[in-house]
Amino acid sequence: MDNEKTYWGENLRLIFICLTIWFVVSYGFGLLLVEPLNTIRLGGYKLGFWFAQQGSIYTFVGLVFWYSAKMNQLDKKYNVEE
Repeated sequence: MDNEKTYWGENLRLIFICLTIWFVVSYGFGLLLVEPLNTIRLGGYKLGFWFAQQGSIYTFVGLVFWYSAKMNQLDKKYNVEE
């Protein structure tokens, strides 16, 4: 029972990290910090615009793969792998 609580706690920690990163990138960079970021150009586009249109999507896809890899490690650690 204690192992299950520890496993779930580590899983929730990973989820919280993913949601925090995604929030900062999509809301923070895409909306709140768009004006300062627009002074920088990436591939000919303003960086604030890029984060609002592409960056948050790329970050989300990257987080999906990162979370999957970390959960595989966590499953092996607690012997609950499929």
